[in-house]
Amino acid sequence: MPLANFPQAIVRFEIQVYQRPSDEKRLRDTHIAFSGAPQKHATNPQKICLVVDPYSENTFYYEFNTRDISYVEELANIVTMDGEVIPMARIWVRKKSIAIRSTPFVVESTRP
Repeated sequence: MPLANFPQAIVRFEIQVYQRPSDEKRLRDTHIAFSGAPQKHATNPQKICLVVDPYSENTFYYEFNTRDISYVEELANIVTMDGEVIPMARIWVRKKSIAIRSTPFVVESTRP
């Protein structure tokens, strides 16, 4: 009898290995932490997208240049009721770097 809720294989997003900073206080002074589900950028391999809350109806995402990321921490994965696994991470981005925050939405009529 096959298992109905057996986790399926997923395509893993490989994150470049970052060394733990020797001075964590300095990291906190010079970087800002962002948490979410990392995704490959659709067109630019030098950027990543970080989806803040992948299963929320009001989600948004960030785009960062990979050269501005100094450290990545793996967080606990999110698992759906269907067994889909979403890896989560906290990335430390250098202060004063340029990033994009994007909020997708559905265009609808504004009439009542």
